[in-house]
Amino acid sequence: MEFSEFEFSLPKGLVDSEGGVHRYGMMRLATGKDEIVIQKDRIVREDPAYKILVVLSNVITRLGSVSLVTPKLLEELFLIDLIYLQEFFNRINQEDGGVLSMGEL
Repeated sequence: MEFSEFEFSLPKGLVDSEGGVHRYGMMRLATGKDEIVIQKDRIVREDPAYKILVVLSNVITRLGSVSLVTPKLLEELFLIDLIYLQEFFNRINQEDGGVLSMGEL
C-alpha cells in the first residue's frame, strides 16, 4: 500500500452480476489531474450530479476483486455505500489540512 492510498470497507458492498459482494477497497488521494478529468467529462457537463461517480471512479483503485472501477459500475452502489465513499473521500483529502471536498468538486 502506498502512503497516498487508504483502505475502506463499505457498509453493504457492491453486488456484481453474479451475486458476489465487494466490500473492501482502496482509495488514493485526489490530484489536480482528477479535477481536470472531471471538468473535461462530457457526461458531467451535461449532468453535474454525475460528478461524484466520475471522481470516485478515478480515485478508487480497487473494490473487492474489481480493479477497473467505472462510473457505470458505481451507479449500482447502494445509497448508504455511495454516501460512505463521499465521506471517506472528504476525510482522506482533508486529513493534512487540505480543502478538497466532494461537494466542491
